[in-house]
Amino acid sequence: MSHSPSSSCAAPLRVGIVGLGRLGRRHAEALAFATRHVQLVAACSPVESEREFARGELGVPRIHADYEALLQDPEVDAVVLVTPTSLHADQTIAALRAGKHVFVEKPLALNVEDCERVLAVAAEHPDRVAMVGFVRRFDPSYQSAQASVAAGEIGRPFLVRSQTCDRNDPDGFFVRFAPTSGGIFMDCSVHDIDLARWLLGRPKALRAFASGTIALHPGLAECGDVDNGLAIVEFEGGARAVFYASRTMAHGHETSTEVIGTEGKLLVGEHAARDRVVRSDARGVGHAVLADFHERFEAAFSREMIAFVAACRGEQTLDLTLSDAVEATRIGVAITRSLISGQVAPV
Repeated sequence: MSHSPSSSCAAPLRVGIVGLGRLGRRHAEALAFATRHVQLVAACSPVESEREFARGELGVPRIHADYEALLQDPEVDAVVLVTPTSLHADQTIAALRAGKHVFVEKPLALNVEDCERVLAVAAEHPDRVAMVGFVRRFDPSYQSAQASVAAGEIGRPFLVRSQTCDRNDPDGFFVRFAPTSGGIFMDCSVHDIDLARWLLGRPKALRAFASGTIALHPGLAECGDVDNGLAIVEFEGGARAVFYASRTMAHGHETSTEVIGTEGKLLVGEHAARDRVVRSDARGVGHAVLADFHERFEAAFSREMIAFVAACRGEQTLDLTLSDAVEATRIGVAITRSLISGQVAPV
């Protein structure tokens, strides 16, 4: 979907952000200070401290506690939703119906039915951009890898192994988040799922099997969740994907992906390296590691928002579609169903 370029390309896109938690603040700061052709004109949050942050730290002129009030603002062209996943579908639909472009953080929803509701409404508003935040597609290394695969440089790709591994948080933020997160695969591995489909040429998923364990955080058992999980997904045509998600790494954040083809393979993000400096001394050889996902994908977050703004302004179209987001949720739900049942789950 792309916005008609009939609107003046000289006019900045006027954005309202909804949700100013940990990631929302990052998006808001980027929109306010680091993204061209944008004005952050409004912010919305039910939390007073978040509204105060937008007002005081970002200088946002219009502050709302109510989402409907922001949607009714004629000075807002687009909304950026960084809200709890359970709200994503309804908030995206409301934005589209209000005539706004919408960027919504991943996943689009925790079930396929809600995703498909969004897809149907988006089809009714083809001049509005609707984009889901699969940020890794905008990482330069992943883009290079995908271009190489698409050009046939490793032959026919048939296997992706991908992992999202977070440094252990002894305070257990994600344990408190678990009741609404959709589980480790929907929260962490949905990125890897989308990458695998993208790198393999968007094949149809057939079935999934998952298993997991609780290594450090027994509180997750109440939600049927785990802090380390493994999944295998089988695709039409013979391609396969293997996913590993962890909340318990000792050293830092480690996102890495391997694509294996008939004539070679590619590896992205090995060893969680923060930079290209390797230190050697009497204690051994080592390098500094990444602290979290935002440090790893800081450039990708910037490029992602630039792409959204350009699409809204009619300057480019998006390769990342809502249908991709629906399929990522469909596969994530099947994996989660398998984790709970212990059985292979159809996708």
